[in-house]
Amino acid sequence: MYDMFQVLVFCLLTIIISFMLTPLIKKLALKVNAIDKPGERRVNVKAMPTLGGLAIYLSFYFSLFFLQPIPFKQVLPLFVASTVIIITGMIDDLIEISPKMKLLGILIAALIIYYVADIRMDLVTLPLIGKIQLGVFSLPITLIWILAITNAVNLIDGLDGLATGVSIIALTTMGIIGFFFLTIADVAVPIMIFTLVAASIGFLPYNFFPARIFLGDTGALFLGFMISIMSLQGLKNATLITVIIPVVILGIPITDTVAAILRRRLNRKPISSADKMHLHHRLMTLGLTHRQTVLAIYSIAAMFSLIALMYPLSTFWGSIMLTVGLLLGLELFMELIGLVSEERRPLLSRFRRFAKKLNRKR
Repeated sequence: MYDMFQVLVFCLLTIIISFMLTPLIKKLALKVNAIDKPGERRVNVKAMPTLGGLAIYLSFYFSLFFLQPIPFKQVLPLFVASTVIIITGMIDDLIEISPKMKLLGILIAALIIYYVADIRMDLVTLPLIGKIQLGVFSLPITLIWILAITNAVNLIDGLDGLATGVSIIALTTMGIIGFFFLTIADVAVPIMIFTLVAASIGFLPYNFFPARIFLGDTGALFLGFMISIMSLQGLKNATLITVIIPVVILGIPITDTVAAILRRRLNRKPISSADKMHLHHRLMTLGLTHRQTVLAIYSIAAMFSLIALMYPLSTFWGSIMLTVGLLLGLELFMELIGLVSEERRPLLSRFRRFAKKLNRKR
């Protein structure tokens, strides 16, 4: 039995540890020349120390190993897998490796999670169909889930405090749903989620605009990887709703990733190519300042989280209607800001044509 007051106190201590550790990581980053320099693909106008995610990683695992009442054998496989992610991110922050090499690092970590930690998607229960054992498809589906979410979070790390704040919002929502609404067999999972939130909160004051240190790929990959793992914990025996909930919670990074893939496909460019058409770029093009853009995206992420919290309280058909409404609203939003393309706006074009027809009839 867990003493929740003690867990809360340890979470507060984790915030303090992370806050105190971040300046030391900044000094380390400057010493090893882990610096993000301004460039065509960058928003920052001055050189900035990176490796910030190392502070989150160290404070998080210090808390799990020495403070929180989580069994050592439960934490160890996660620690090993996420260490692979941290090493991959650190190498990229220091010498900038290719997307394929980063993908390899994530894949190795994901295989550790699947085979050693035994965290995977095994069974899906669908309405009108019933239970479907994934069998041989369990491995590829689990790997795709981890790769997709890890890269999605990494992709939105384009402004000061953006990926950190969005991750905090997503993880907090995940922890609330896991603890209060869904039956996750082990309460240790929400405790780990809230510990990661605490480690991220301690880092955020240094990362928010104007940032004094960046997450770097070290932190963006780590947060994305951990979010994918935490969301998988409740998906071992998944239902349609339990699959939808984490996707909605991660609405911002997933929307930005899907839009980037579509945009590059339409422009006949490689998926791994970079551009300045991401969500934060589009909002800044519309006239928002750096800080306003980050706060606007936080607000959108919070809206996604509130919608996700409605799913456990809804009936099946209520959830379907909620999803349809969400998708329509999302499509309109993407078209309004030109996230996929400034020219291709099919839904808005149809609305305009319909409005013209109505005016003619009058």
